[in-house]
Amino acid sequence: MSAHPVAAPAPPRDPALWPRLGLGVAALAVLWPALEIAEFRPATLLDPKNLEVMGRFLGTFFPLVLTPEFLALVVRSTVETLALATAGIALAIGLGLPLAMMVSESLSVSRIGPARRAWLAPAVRTPLRALLIVMRSVPEIVWALLFVRAVGLGPAAGVLAIAINYAGMLGKVYFEIFEAGDTRPARAILESGGARVHAFAYGILPVAVPEIVSYSVYRWECAIRASVVMGFVGAGGLGQQMELSMRMLAGGEVATMLAAFLLLILLADTVSAVLRKALV
Repeated sequence: MSAHPVAAPAPPRDPALWPRLGLGVAALAVLWPALEIAEFRPATLLDPKNLEVMGRFLGTFFPLVLTPEFLALVVRSTVETLALATAGIALAIGLGLPLAMMVSESLSVSRIGPARRAWLAPAVRTPLRALLIVMRSVPEIVWALLFVRAVGLGPAAGVLAIAINYAGMLGKVYFEIFEAGDTRPARAILESGGARVHAFAYGILPVAVPEIVSYSVYRWECAIRASVVMGFVGAGGLGQQMELSMRMLAGGEVATMLAAFLLLILLADTVSAVLRKALV
């Protein structure tokens, strides 16, 4: 009696293969026109003339300028940048947190039952949400341009620009954190006759603190980076000094300030990691 060979089982087929291929093709169909519109052509970077120009430009960055007078200027500008970002984010938290509380429905008395003048809450929240959209939609460098015209050159314009723009971002994220968290403790406080402030302080804030701290520290790091960019429009700090050096084609001074900025970012990363471990 001859034994019939057993056929090998067919390899399993991925049921999501064709949908994934379809999504990939659709993504390429959308991405290709976008790259064409943006005139993104990486091959131009390898053009010999462009490489020569970039090489000459980078060659001016060495050696770094390390004279005592210039290093003192860099240290002073670095401290100014750090102070600008810290003051700006502090003001942003002071503006964004109350706005997030006011637009959050998790603290609405009307959510736990009938309330007098229940129509008033949406009428107040809608313009406040629109205000948050406007604050975060205008880039901080545009706010810096406006405030430079209003208060003059210097870090004050940068502080105000970060405060306005980042307050809109923080207010939106804080609001989403409040809405996504467990609102039952806050609702119980409201149902027992407690004030909204008590419901927030004892029902929502203890749960939301880790996320609020983590995102606020991240935004502080972003504010340090943004403060350098805003310096190019006259908002003070390292960016303003860097722009002056670039105008004078002093590549060594620019390289020194870039090194100082790198150290500042490393310091910000270290401080933020310590704060997250201590507060979260």
